[in-house]
Amino acid sequence: MSEGQDTAPATPTFREAVRYWARLGCINFGGPAGQIALMHGDLVERRRWIGEQRFLHALNFCMLLPGPEAQQLATYVGWLLHGTRGALAAGLLFILPSVLVLWALAAVYVTWGSLPLVAAALAGIKPVVVAIVAEAVVRIGRRAFRHPLHYGFAAAAFVALAVFAVPFPLVVAAAAVAGALAGRFVAGFAPPAGSGPPGTAAADGRPPSAARAGRQLALFAALWLAPLALVAGPYGAVLPVGRDLYLFFTQAALVTFGGAYAVLAYVAQIAVASFGWLDAAQMIDGLALAETTPGPLIMVLEFVGFLAGWNHPGALAPLAAATIGALTTVWVTFLPSFAFILVGAPYVEALRGRRGLASALAGVTAAVVGVILNLAVVFGRAVFAPAGELAPIPVVVAAIALLLLARLRLAAHWVVLCGALAGLGLALAGL
Repeated sequence: MSEGQDTAPATPTFREAVRYWARLGCINFGGPAGQIALMHGDLVERRRWIGEQRFLHALNFCMLLPGPEAQQLATYVGWLLHGTRGALAAGLLFILPSVLVLWALAAVYVTWGSLPLVAAALAGIKPVVVAIVAEAVVRIGRRAFRHPLHYGFAAAAFVALAVFAVPFPLVVAAAAVAGALAGRFVAGFAPPAGSGPPGTAAADGRPPSAARAGRQLALFAALWLAPLALVAGPYGAVLPVGRDLYLFFTQAALVTFGGAYAVLAYVAQIAVASFGWLDAAQMIDGLALAETTPGPLIMVLEFVGFLAGWNHPGALAPLAAATIGALTTVWVTFLPSFAFILVGAPYVEALRGRRGLASALAGVTAAVVGVILNLAVVFGRAVFAPAGELAPIPVVVAAIALLLLARLRLAAHWVVLCGALAGLGLALAGL
């Protein structure tokens, strides 16, 4: 399939591509928007390894899928350049530095997090995290609310979670169904479904092959089932939380429409309230640490897995249990992303341009704003009124952080650093 004038003039060698993906994995701060912009500038404008239309085409695929869209986009581009080995290199190197860094930060957190200076820095970071989530509500809502009915979807999702404790997957499913119905009967509910007719060929020019997809799907199923056999058998005997971690985060990986903040609300609902793997304050700390590392923000789930193992080590040493919990969570969080790209991309292509799909996604996107608002409320209650009474200093720190984020457009990891410094300064001042 020719791209005409959009064809990239040069294809890198596999070694050149690997060097680039390794570098990208170390500097991809800024969340999905920043990561996608970074890849566009590098791959399309400077290196010209991929054409503009092919890049946007790949991005459209990834926006339709659950999971971290920036990591999936890197995986997809790697597939375009060098096939399956390119997809694996790009996708793995996109997350490997953040996996290592967040493991180290989590180990420091559980070992020295109670020291006065570390505790003071974390106290200053917590209000910043609330501000980051609140700013995400505004930012995503600005994109999602194109019709008055979208506000109703967000409000319904918020009430379902905050008042009735409806499980997150049911909220997403209901929003998708209601969105599809609204798209049929309410003018202007959904944006245009996409330019051009639905596609029928894979991005490499070959038509979808059921035989090839079946082989790949069987391989991914084996890669998922083999560790499950361990967590349900001998592994489960020494780390009792292993099986629950494996199954829960597999489910979470399949419902992460709307980005990391949306799935974080789901994880907070289950991991904190139901399983008791960690508490709300630790969840906030984990998000703060994830904001300071490269890689997708959904990497915060590694921290949850680490804390689950640390707090419930079973027969293992706490650090060993925490490491197994972290790696288990990373495995089941990102394995579906590779499966979606390598198995599903040719078939997702065939869905482009479908108005019903665009309407369903519009409903989910609007509902996600209410989901994230509920997360902000949960975090805000834990930070601003930990003992039932309003604490004014965290409120002021959060307001300043919100100003830095929304007005001055300061990157989140720099605002987190400012919060840590503010916490240290307040502690030294005796406040």
